Amino acid sequence: MKRLLALIFALCIWFSVAPTASADNVSGLVPCSQSKAFQQRAATARNTNFDPDSGRKRFERYSQAMCGPEGLPHLVVDGRLDRAGDFIIPSILFLYIAGWIGWVGRAYIQSVKKEANPEYKEIQLDVPRAVGFMLSGFTWPLAAVKELLTGELTAKEDEIPVSIR
Repeated sequence: MKRLLALIFALCIWFSVAPTASADNVSGLVPCSQSKAFQQRAATARNTNFDPDSGRKRFERYSQAMCGPEGLPHLVVDGRLDRAGDFIIPSILFLYIAGWIGWVGRAYIQSVKKEANPEYKEIQLDVPRAVGFMLSGFTWPLAAVKELLTGELTAKEDEIPVSIR
């Protein structure tokens, strides 16, 4: 019965989801290289470091983006692959790095739990051990899939406490 309800639920969601609306003009945005307000801002670009051309270079990079009527660049995050470098690639990289940090921290905590004084090792880090975990953490997606398939990642049914209510 549960599988039938799950199948019905999945079919309802599948058929009720409408295709995403996509405006051709991206809601009034124009390429920054064609925006008059952006060109005015680019003419008065300030340098942000010791490079005398840093302002000009920055606005050259911004000219590839889409600008609003005020001349400021906007991110287009509607899933179009031609704009993947604006949002999709950085967000995937962020998730990978955050997962790496979490996976390494989890592995470190699990390894120090086996020692006599684990609370001390959580406060005062064992740097050589932490560096070893950090260097091996880049493969965390593969390790997570392996642990999920072998059952190491999830708790067993009898280990989960159930409230008496």
